[in-house]
Amino acid sequence: MPVLHNRISNEELKKKMLEESEKRTTVSFYKYFVIADVAVFRDELYKKFDSLKVFGRVYVAQEGINGQISVPESNFEAFRDALYQSNIALTGIRLNIALDDDGKSFWVLRIKVRPKIVADGIDDPNFDPSKTGVYLKAREYNELTAKPETVVVDMRNHYEYEVGHFENAIEIPSDTFRDQLPMALDMLRDKKDQNIVMYCTGGIRCEKASAYLLHNGFKNVFHVEGGIIEYTRKAKEEGIPNKFKGKNFVFDERLGERISDDILAQCHTCGTPCDTHTNCLNDGCHLLFIQCATCAETLEGCCSETCREEKNLPEEERKARRAGRNNGMMIFSKSKAHPIRKHRLLWEAERRQD
Repeated sequence: MPVLHNRISNEELKKKMLEESEKRTTVSFYKYFVIADVAVFRDELYKKFDSLKVFGRVYVAQEGINGQISVPESNFEAFRDALYQSNIALTGIRLNIALDDDGKSFWVLRIKVRPKIVADGIDDPNFDPSKTGVYLKAREYNELTAKPETVVVDMRNHYEYEVGHFENAIEIPSDTFRDQLPMALDMLRDKKDQNIVMYCTGGIRCEKASAYLLHNGFKNVFHVEGGIIEYTRKAKEEGIPNKFKGKNFVFDERLGERISDDILAQCHTCGTPCDTHTNCLNDGCHLLFIQCATCAETLEGCCSETCREEKNLPEEERKARRAGRNNGMMIFSKSKAHPIRKHRLLWEAERRQD
């Protein structure tokens, strides 16, 4: 019986991946469909992907599949065939090829069984995620959103919206999709008869969100087919204006794909125009935040002076400090209580006095 999970250290696997000579292609995909025996489906898929040297993460649940992976270029067709053949519902599933890709996005294969492929907090047994809004291709999106009564809604997290979004898109300011759904209902409650266009990175969240709005009485709900990734690809192929500005955040080592030259965000430390996400290099923090090159050098890749100091302490003292610490969701928050935010407010106050 083959081992159906990784047993090699992340450090060794990453080193091996970086030493590979063959190029890799980064791909994302999803599909809402009923999986009768999730555990069996997961194990069979793992064996197929592992044999093709696929890296990445795949979530499977009774409601479907959600994956972000990289595959050697020579194995791409075999990977596609293996995915298509794993279930009749996956035949012809759309594969979103990364836009700005060096193939170094993943170095280990993880396929996990989850209660849902997207955590949504919905416990209504009558909700059917397959009853979705109308798909919009890139040209259709441009045409519909040119109408003044159309409302564009970004169904990604606040830190994704911060670095890039479609023109005139409404932000649902939340850290999680679970929190966004009820917030979207509340924010759009007086727009039930208008055209509502929803989008996300690859389509999986906005597709479920469109079904949720329809379930709650909205009439004219649309969502961008294939999300930002497919929209951008089609806009380029067809030579039509790309209405997305800035950078598309992605959940792998790259942390972003450049779509336009617009810099919409600011360094969370000093306020300089910047849209480079990074993780704090203090092992006791690892906060995801935006940092410019100057602050990265000054703070040695850390999010604050406190973390820089802790990173440089002797190992035993660092371990003692981290013991029992609960960091919670380590994503930069717009809250004024956050240490980076406090530092930023003080910096802005000092600049106003100069």
